[in-house]
Amino acid sequence: MRKPTQTPPRRGGAVRRPAAQPAAPTRKAAASRKATRAQAPAGAKRHRVGFKEGMRSWKRHHLAVARESYKRLLQKPIASLMTIAVLAIALALPGTLYVGLKNLQSFTQYLGGDPRLSLYLDMEISEAQADQFSRQLLLRDDVALVELISKEQAMLDFQRVSGLADVLDYLEFNPLPVVISIQPADVSAQGFVRLQQMLAQDERVDEAKLDMAWVERLVAFIDLAARAVQVLAIMLAAAVLLVVGNTIRMEIENRRDEIVVAKLVGATDAWVRRPFLYTGAWFGFLGGVLAWLLIQVSVWVLSPYINHLVELYDSVFEFAALGFGGSVVLLALGTLLGSLGAWVAVGRHLKEVQPQ
Repeated sequence: MRKPTQTPPRRGGAVRRPAAQPAAPTRKAAASRKATRAQAPAGAKRHRVGFKEGMRSWKRHHLAVARESYKRLLQKPIASLMTIAVLAIALALPGTLYVGLKNLQSFTQYLGGDPRLSLYLDMEISEAQADQFSRQLLLRDDVALVELISKEQAMLDFQRVSGLADVLDYLEFNPLPVVISIQPADVSAQGFVRLQQMLAQDERVDEAKLDMAWVERLVAFIDLAARAVQVLAIMLAAAVLLVVGNTIRMEIENRRDEIVVAKLVGATDAWVRRPFLYTGAWFGFLGGVLAWLLIQVSVWVLSPYINHLVELYDSVFEFAALGFGGSVVLLALGTLLGSLGAWVAVGRHLKEVQPQ
């Protein structure tokens, strides 16, 4: 018998072979796959972020936002410089007055010295009686120091101060009384008044005069000026808040579309608010730096005139500038006011920007 002939494959065609049937899984492999599926959790996996990693991410984000806010200020140099200049003037004015009052208070303390009570004795009192009276005063518990100034010494001091030595030489007698200068043990205002009233009642005393009266009036004037500076500083601080708030409001309006898109993709209010807070902080800090420069320039301009005034009092008093501590306070105050103004503006105007 002839064998059946096989049809040769066509040229260019592939020979079809029957598909191989998959091998039946063994019981051991099926059990292993079943156990693996049971151990694998269903759905997405949770990834816990540690505290250190979260802090590093928070720090990186804040640094990035601060740099971006600073770059935005540089993109509008003219408008930014005008705002910073207004803030600098508002901060420099109370700062300059504060420096002046601080130096005036120090100069007043230098002029004041130890408080004294001068007793001008009656013209009929002799030098011996005056010396005996001064010794009696020195035994009092409320008197710390007693100095007796004779008529001749008083005349010499008057000639030296007044410059009328030639005229006073023509006087037939010395018209100045004996003076007893007293330093009280109790230097408080109540102690001074009490001792002055007690000694003024003595028949040997013609007049009891407080040498520090003019200094006390000057100190009262300085206290009044300090209160005025505080009121002015509060008013100018409010002006800083308004200027920063108005600037941030305009910035929010310019970036309205960007804020809307950010909220549509799920940005939180804190995330949207953060760049504007850093913008306000940059405005306040740069305004504080410029205010510090203005104060230093003002001190440098006024120094020659102040030194001339000090020389007239035969003093070695040195006019002090703002100093390191005052400079740090000025910069911190400017930054705080800028941030606070931005916070108020963002909290008020950011609610109006909502996706439609």
